[in-house]
Amino acid sequence: MKPIWYFVGLLLLSMGAIIMIAGIYQVLNPPPHQTVLADLHPSLWWGGVMTLSGLIFLLTNKKKRVG
Repeated sequence: MKPIWYFVGLLLLSMGAIIMIAGIYQVLNPPPHQTVLADLHPSLWWGGVMTLSGLIFLLTNKKKRVG
């Protein structure tokens, strides 16, 4: 069996990629009414952080076995 952190990394990687793609879409097609901090592009930042942490979790727990 794989450790739980492997699956946490898989979830972080997939959700981070989805959020980052949505952030790229929002940069290319800005909404008509922007929020106050929209210039910081938080979806790009958090998508990147989640994707990077998911990759770290996946790579560090790839060959580990539980049991």
